[in-house]
Amino acid sequence: MMNALSFEFSDYLVELIRSCGEYMLSAGDVEDEKGNIKAKSGDADFVTVFDEGVQQKLINGIKDKLPDAEFFAEEKDNFAEDTKKGICFVIDPIDGTTNFIHSLNASAISVAMLVDGEIVLGIIYDPYRDELFSAKKGKGAYCNAEKISVSSRSLGDSLISFGTTPYKKKEYAGKGFSVAENIFRNCADIRRSGSAAIDMANVACGRLDGFFECVLSPWDYAAGSLIVREAGGKVTDFDGNELTFSEPSSLLCSNNTVHDKLTALINK
Repeated sequence: MMNALSFEFSDYLVELIRSCGEYMLSAGDVEDEKGNIKAKSGDADFVTVFDEGVQQKLINGIKDKLPDAEFFAEEKDNFAEDTKKGICFVIDPIDGTTNFIHSLNASAISVAMLVDGEIVLGIIYDPYRDELFSAKKGKGAYCNAEKISVSSRSLGDSLISFGTTPYKKKEYAGKGFSVAENIFRNCADIRRSGSAAIDMANVACGRLDGFFECVLSPWDYAAGSLIVREAGGKVTDFDGNELTFSEPSSLLCSNNTVHDKLTALINK
């Protein structure tokens, strides 16, 4: 059995995730076959056979090396206690499933490793750009092995991205777009990619200066939270609290320079 914190396991996990990215790229037009897409319980909430396939490949591959690991993943039943003790992997097999269905080429695989509730490893892989963002606690953040850092732009020069919480439109559409307008009036411009993982990775490498969303699940933000922090940024909920990884949360991440101002605009 491999040591979960070893370079050997990290390299193994990276190759496993890259192979899952190749599987995503093999999908072609997902809408071509009727059985590829299933509706879930929320508004505009879907899962594809590729989401399920990537998740199973990741779980099987990790269990092959770490048989005692637990998993907190989007396409399975989950238990909050699993994230608080021992080794637990928090997985979003395809973050940006709606983009994936529409062949928008803006989706990513997100994998985080927790040890006794503390995040120690985060990986986000965008197979369309072949960009693999990674971070280990205390070791910095990287994109394809090149060290990355957040920007130092002020709010007026900032490009800010946001998520619309599309699965809960009735509850959060008004708040989300009201906040986006407040921020838009104070920054350079606003963007919306449809993948929280990609947005957080882009904050970490300085392409974006901030990202926010009213509600995200732990698999959406776990890996990205470590990558942003290790790149010198800040990640909190809307009230400025540290994130947990066992339940949904609001999320704000930024280059640190603009964090307090964004928090004020969100809560205006």
